[in-house]
Order: sequence, then structure tokens, then C-alpha cells
Amino acid sequence: MRLADLSERSGVSTATIKYYLREGLLPPGRRINATTAEYDDGHLRRLRLVRALIQVGRVPVATAREVLAHVDDDSLGRTIRLGAALWALPQDPEPDEGDPAVAGARAEVDRLLGMLGWETARELAPLSPAHRSLVVAVAALRRLDFPWDAELMAPYGQLMHEVARRDLDLMESRASEAEKVESAVAAAVLFQPVLRALHRLAQEEESARRYGIE
Repeated sequence: MRLADLSERSGVSTATIKYYLREGLLPPGRRINATTAEYDDGHLRRLRLVRALIQVGRVPVATAREVLAHVDDDSLGRTIRLGAALWALPQDPEPDEGDPAVAGARAEVDRLLGMLGWETARELAPLSPAHRSLVVAVAALRRLDFPWDAELMAPYGQLMHEVARRDLDLMESRASEAEKVESAVAAAVLFQPVLRALHRLAQEEESARRYGIE
């Protein structure tokens, strides 16, 4: 397809597509002549991912470029490739190591990972943005005297492991390796609001079943 066709199918203006091409967010099309290039469904798929990162995820262009570089790095195994792409996304602030609540939260999170048998998560903890985010969140709860400990978090961890299985099942249904990693990155940006909304709806439903709606 030509640039105008790509614009029409994606709903993205030609000016924006040209900007993404200049910034390296979209691979160049197959050159037909000096002024014309041809694009395919892979460009359309990548364009949708770029729009998800920038418009929905509010990811800066430079960060999006880094994420996509990991997506395209076929020298990496799938786990490292996926992890590198997800870790490049914007992350929560670092925990304040001088805060006693952080030390207590870190101990409970590490104990939780042991209870769940998540050995890889324990090994990668010093590098993992997700581990740091969990420590920060648990520290905030404990600082406000909510007794979040490993035992309380374990059932939630088990439920999220089932969510992760479903995520990867969906990812593995994609054809190419790049598509697999692209779908995982898109899910990290787009599916988190879905999970959050489902959680709130489930709370409303369970509350109504237990206590009524009057």
C-alpha cells in the first residue's frame, strides 16, 4: 500500500506517519522509486502500536523508540526481549531506601515471592521495575497502617499468575516473534486500564450481592 493508503487504513495523517518515519518509530517502506515507497500490514500493525504507546500510554517519543528497538532485537531470547521492552516503558519513582516502611515492604515482597515460588522474579528483583513498584505500593499501604503482608498478598499473586498465563497464551497466538512482543507491549499499555476497570466492576458486583443495593 502507498502512504496515502496507510494513512486511510490507520486513521493517522500522512504528516504524522512521516514524522514517525523520521523519528525511527516506523520502519521505512520498500522503495519503489525516488519519491514513492510501499508499505504492508506490518507497518499498519506497528503504526497502531506506536499510537498506543504515545497517545494512550503517554510514552515520550524517545522512550517509545527505545521500547521498539527492544521489540525488534531478534538477537535476544523471548523472555529477555519482552522484559527489556517492558522495562523501557515509563516506571514509578524509586523507593526511598531511608524510609523504614520501604525496608518492611521489601521484606514482605521478597517473602511473598518465596511463597509463590516465583524464583525468576526473586533473581531479577534488583533490576525489575515491577518489583520496585510493588515495594513502593506496599510501603505506602504499611505507612498508612494497612497490614499488607505476604500472606495477605499471596492469593492476589496467584490470581495475577493466572492472568499472566492468559496474557502469554494470547501472545503466543501471534504469527511472528515481533508480533508476539508487540502484542505484549500493547497489552501492557492498553490492557492495564481494562484490568483496573474489571476489578472495580467486580467489587461493585460483589458488594451488591453481599449487602444489596439499597
